[in-house]
Amino acid sequence: MLRKIGFIGLGTVGRHMAANLTKGSYELTVFDSENAAVAELVALGAVAASSAAEAAKGRDLVIAIVPEGEELGGLFFGKEGILAGIDPGTIFADMGSHSVETTLKMAEESAKLKVQYLDAPVWGGKVHAANGLMTIVIGGDPALAGKCREPFSFFGLNTIHVGQIGDATKMKYVVNMVQAELVQVLAEGLVFGEKLGFHADKILEVLDTRGVASPLFHLKGRAMSRGDFSRSLALKYVHEQLNMVLGAARQMGLDLPSAEAASKSYEQGVEAGWGEEDFSAVIKVLRKQA
Repeated sequence: MLRKIGFIGLGTVGRHMAANLTKGSYELTVFDSENAAVAELVALGAVAASSAAEAAKGRDLVIAIVPEGEELGGLFFGKEGILAGIDPGTIFADMGSHSVETTLKMAEESAKLKVQYLDAPVWGGKVHAANGLMTIVIGGDPALAGKCREPFSFFGLNTIHVGQIGDATKMKYVVNMVQAELVQVLAEGLVFGEKLGFHADKILEVLDTRGVASPLFHLKGRAMSRGDFSRSLALKYVHEQLNMVLGAARQMGLDLPSAEAASKSYEQGVEAGWGEEDFSAVIKVLRKQA
């Protein structure tokens, strides 16, 4: 049984995932560079760690959800990073959105330490995380994933095994690309409709009725209509994820024109200073041009 859990990364989504784990009978140790986020979890019964290494030490399962880049390097590979503290035999579920290269490197370094690595990126925003509705895409040993099913069930509605280590990261590329493009298309439809004289709510009422209706359109469309860009998934991270998608596509000699166009819009959003807002704020780029 997995009872001792270390959780590293209490961002917009991670803090809600960790909060749900406090509802189980787990010994939960948490770490994040943001003290307020740690304090929030401590108030729910978790124990604070002074470093990622401390959070990983002596655990049955370590969950990390941190972004690609310099932060990832320090939290994973640094002197006080996860791999500096994690014990042999521990299951390490890497739930961030990374490049395939980073995922494979993590798996390789984990294997050297006899750590059991799972490629396990999550899909969903703040609302999904808070309500235990995340989707967990798994790459790696199915038996290992099975051992994690109980703790994962506290924050995940769906756990889908898609193949070997690296395959879950590749599948997340698909998810990230489609999600980003759908929100971009919705934003264009709303701005176009507004220019034609319709209010966003009326456009969404029509779209919600038939073929193009989707939970994503409903959720993000209503937020766009209200001008509420409270962060569920940061625009800057969607832009970074699209860049990873496009990089992978170029390596395969594949042209993704819609993804290229969407990436430019999200890039303009970051440059305009909206990177910390929800990625639905991409509509502000289009409204600025209208």
